[in-house]
Amino acid sequence: MKKIAFTAAAAAAALALPSAAQAQSVVPGNGFVGVSAGVHDLGFEDEIVSIDPDFEVDDSSPLIGVFAGYDFPVGPSIFIGVEGNYNFGTDALDGDYGASARLGFAVPGGTKIYARGGYQAIKVDYNKIINDDSIDFSGVDDTESDYLVGLGVDVPVGGLFVRGNVDTISFDTMRATVGVGLKF
Repeated sequence: MKKIAFTAAAAAAALALPSAAQAQSVVPGNGFVGVSAGVHDLGFEDEIVSIDPDFEVDDSSPLIGVFAGYDFPVGPSIFIGVEGNYNFGTDALDGDYGASARLGFAVPGGTKIYARGGYQAIKVDYNKIINDDSIDFSGVDDTESDYLVGLGVDVPVGGLFVRGNVDTISFDTMRATVGVGLKF
């Protein structure tokens, strides 16, 4: 009888363990919205200088923007998510927007570390890149889009979180941003 009771108790514990582990997941499913700021280096300098070495090139642009998304737990510490963003540029970049998927893990305390991949479109201002308003670029396509890959971290601070991201668009540009978000 003791063997049956022990076996029944062990089986019940084995069945309850995954439920308990999920209940203690460090990855809550949650939506988020936030604001960000950073710098986007467009990587045009070498191409423009090869055309005309006399151009003074400034292809970096401060940017400010918004982001929103949702993360789904797929294990006690693993999550997948989706995120969209829109940024206003203040110099060489007029603006950019995009969407990405996130895959990452959360550590106890709620910090999320992730990789992301997706699509990003940018609109540039060629006159500001070469610092010359006398040239007419109206016939030149000023938008580009390609895949985005990056790494990021979200660190909870009370009901908010602070984030940092480093991204590249087709390994031609480099963008670094920091932001503050609200989980819901």
